[in-house]
Amino acid sequence: MAAEQAEQALVKQWRDILALHARTQCELDRALHQHGLCASDFEVLDVLSAGSAAHGGRAYRAQEIADRVHLSQSALSRLVARLEKDALVERTMCAEDRRGVRVALTAKGRALHGEVRPVQRAVLARMLTD
Repeated sequence: MAAEQAEQALVKQWRDILALHARTQCELDRALHQHGLCASDFEVLDVLSAGSAAHGGRAYRAQEIADRVHLSQSALSRLVARLEKDALVERTMCAEDRRGVRVALTAKGRALHGEVRPVQRAVLARMLTD
């Protein structure tokens, strides 16, 4: 009986986490839509912004971004193509591995990230603070 209750509590905790994630993702999408972005778009810009600040402006390999934003390689490729079309990022071939692609923020992408970052952080604060 105690083991079953512990299992049910664990499942409830997991479902609460999933629900919080879904609600937060919806709120982020709603808030960022006004700026022409969705939550996944912003996550990529945010990763690139943090990386370029910490690494002297270096571009990330696409696989590094995919690992950080929890997208498949193909989903990330479509997202990056959309951001590139909007001139927010640029793609280049990896010098050390011609099969790889590097992605970096453009000046326009950096400016949009700076404008939208407070919006995203405010949503996170509102949704994740008890």
